[in-house]
Amino acid sequence: MAYFDAASTEPLHPQAREALIAALDVGWTDPARLYGPARRARMLLEQARTEVAEALGARPDEVSFTASGTQAVHLGVLGTLHGRRRAGRRLVTSAVEHSSVLHAAGIHERDGGSVETVGVGRTGAVDPAAFREAVLAEGTALACLQSANHEVGTLQPVAEAAAACAEAGVPLLVDAAQTAGRMPPPGGWSVLTASAHKWGGPAGVGVLVVRKGTRWRSPLPEDERERRRVPGFENVPAIVASAAALRAMIAESARESARLSALVDRIRTEVPRLVPDVEVIGDPVARAPHIVTFSCLYVEGEALLTELDKAGFAVSSGSSCTASTLRPSHVLEAMGVLTHGNVRVSLPRGASATDVDRFLAVLPDMVRRIREDAGVKS
Repeated sequence: MAYFDAASTEPLHPQAREALIAALDVGWTDPARLYGPARRARMLLEQARTEVAEALGARPDEVSFTASGTQAVHLGVLGTLHGRRRAGRRLVTSAVEHSSVLHAAGIHERDGGSVETVGVGRTGAVDPAAFREAVLAEGTALACLQSANHEVGTLQPVAEAAAACAEAGVPLLVDAAQTAGRMPPPGGWSVLTASAHKWGGPAGVGVLVVRKGTRWRSPLPEDERERRRVPGFENVPAIVASAAALRAMIAESARESARLSALVDRIRTEVPRLVPDVEVIGDPVARAPHIVTFSCLYVEGEALLTELDKAGFAVSSGSSCTASTLRPSHVLEAMGVLTHGNVRVSLPRGASATDVDRFLAVLPDMVRRIREDAGVKS
């Protein structure tokens, strides 16, 4: 099986596996206690926090570990809005944010707040001028903008958004799930979230970073753990493994990102040449190095993914399963691009050129057969 779904979860990095096994033996006790094994667990936890903070451009006391990237986003959005209630009740987001941001925005609206959604162009990027106008509106408490889109890979203009937020005195939350460990961290943010399994750490570890000076108040019952930001017992072995994976991914990123980006460029070029009626989606240049998305006209996404699975390729899709039953991806809809027959290829570390060539070899006939079964001849 050629695994091409790293944007969903990156395979566990070998260094994370080694660190996890070692930490299971020495870091399983409660890091909040005072006896020897607990102090050892606390040291491991704080060392991991320091390493993650350094990698993300933060201070250790700004970093908290959560149970997932989704929880980090929920706490980041709702906690900042809660802490800034006196400043206003407006939340600004882009139309292509991860569903975790949109769900938190829905909670905010049900609590009496308002949400302004800034649209995107056909590449999936927001217009910096439109984002600035939204942020400068009176009563804005928080703005959210992802570093790169999780479905199409397009990089967002975080620097311009951060400048607008600084001008307005509004904190910016950046969801860096798709770029942490792969690209340098963006600047100018007040709150940053990430997810360890996206960079080769184990699942079940998220990261919430709140800059000093950012008003933040937990929307959950208070707990003494993680600087009173995140309730519950810390999974120290998984956190240690996550830090190890992040260190390793960053050390490899310059070489590996360039290699994967070249493979993505090959897919972007060859798929529309080999398969008729295909739209390659997302910015061809300003993009995450490992993600490419395309949509095939007259093809159901579920059928194409099933056939690719049979051929030994694990990919994902933003398509609806059929035209009449399920709604397609909100990202593809917001971009105004073709939604059916959508395939997202996201390459993990170590993905081979041979597997990419095999993918390009089997795809054209596969699409042709699915179209013929539907009564469409290329």
